[in-house]
Amino acid sequence: MAFAITPPPQATVPVVGGDPFPVRRIYCVGRNYAAHAREMGHDPDREPPFFFMKPADAVTMDGSAIDYPPATSDLHHEIELVVALSKGGVNIPEDQALDHVFGYTVGLDMTRRDLQGEAKEKGRPWDTGKGFDNGAPMGALRTVADVGHPSDARIWVDVNGEGRQEGNINQMIWNVPETIAYLSGLFELCPGDLIMTGTPEGVAAVGPGDRLEGGVEGIATLSISYNSKS
Repeated sequence: MAFAITPPPQATVPVVGGDPFPVRRIYCVGRNYAAHAREMGHDPDREPPFFFMKPADAVTMDGSAIDYPPATSDLHHEIELVVALSKGGVNIPEDQALDHVFGYTVGLDMTRRDLQGEAKEKGRPWDTGKGFDNGAPMGALRTVADVGHPSDARIWVDVNGEGRQEGNINQMIWNVPETIAYLSGLFELCPGDLIMTGTPEGVAAVGPGDRLEGGVEGIATLSISYNSKS
């Protein structure tokens, strides 16, 4: 097929022992750990799940050195378990949801918190706070055949060797099958979709020159750094 312009590269995530995983969409679950919801000033017991999105090409590979993003002085880390789908559908029953999963990895939902806060105050979308370039660093995917379906695993991130976020994925308010089932009632899910499942408490700012290292125990690790400003 001919195109009017050269098509952009396909965003992908590496797969341990396999071919790269093509990324279609990145769905993100908001405030899916009770302690994080409270630190952001919300009551998790009263909220159904809600979602926002990041562009596929926000994916950044493990080991990358990234330029500090523009237009922010308050960039926050949010470490998350990431689910990759191999099958799609609508209104997926919860008891069939895990059949749609290709594998898992760890990711960072990097957030320009000052821009997100300004958008919240004005009742505007969060896109500038969440959907920016290099805003979704990812580790390599591990397949279900390799790691099964994790439901109890330590999740953490350190900044410059100092512990920042620490939790367990069993603390998620909405677990993976519940999230897939609920999300499929809002969108038609498709192969290539990623779901970032929320972050534990301890989100905080990072600056130029900082190095972030994190992971989900038994699944994947991730390390990125932000270039110092010249």
